[in-house]
Amino acid sequence: MEKDLLKIIEDFKNEILEIEESNVNDFNVVEKGITISRKYLQKLRLCIRDNKFKNKENEITFFKKHKPYVYSRLKFYAKLYNFLINRPAGTIQSQQIFIDEEIQKLQESNRRNIDFIKYYREESTVLDEFYFIRGKDKISLVSDTSHFYTDAEFSTSHDNAIAKIMAYDLLINHYVQELSYLRDQSYGISNKLNTLANGERLGWTASKTDLIELIYALQASGAIKSGTAGIKEMASACEDIFELNLGNVYRTFLEIRERKIDQTKFIDRLKATLLRRMEETDG
Repeated sequence: MEKDLLKIIEDFKNEILEIEESNVNDFNVVEKGITISRKYLQKLRLCIRDNKFKNKENEITFFKKHKPYVYSRLKFYAKLYNFLINRPAGTIQSQQIFIDEEIQKLQESNRRNIDFIKYYREESTVLDEFYFIRGKDKISLVSDTSHFYTDAEFSTSHDNAIAKIMAYDLLINHYVQELSYLRDQSYGISNKLNTLANGERLGWTASKTDLIELIYALQASGAIKSGTAGIKEMASACEDIFELNLGNVYRTFLEIRERKIDQTKFIDRLKATLLRRMEETDG
């Protein structure tokens, strides 16, 4: 069964990736994220219902890592959908106040569950047998009484709590990015991004595919915001800076991955040209 579960998780990651790299301020994108997450959560449910875990370690891994990964995305997109519905369409200041309040709500919820969040972030395992094995829960360890109404076949006392932590991390990161964007708008930075001191405009003169390769490399290396910046945000920033439209970044990256030779063609060219410039300077 473990192979089947891993296959479902891998398929989910591949399918949800396009959503994660799209504009999640678009209702249609968020709705699609909800639909995909629900579909794969149901696939996991059916797999668990029709099979048995090989041992308790595999069961703990599923309810501590695999199910929460999918469930957290469902919670994230559902919360984001509600956020988009209620977000004010007024001034930048009113939007900033609204987003600040949303962040405060999430942080207050986290404070109420600080002990378990500490357990999760420290990757502790001493209580895993009670937290992540079905039917092993202790009432004294359960703070969220809604667990008693969940599907006992597909839930443990704390898999939902893990999913909630992961979803709130995603939401807070998204809200912080939205605040940063609003601040840039407020200060008029967006109009100055691609203008040099002499008034000339910056222009990307390599191919768009080259730029997308560079964006993915920077994201993977952790060079931008320690790796927490999303591909879609980085692509959008580059589009603003260089005044171009990168199109479907996700599809272009798939084409880069499918190259038979020279998968990192542009990155390799950058290294070669830099080394040549250094040699010329030394000469």
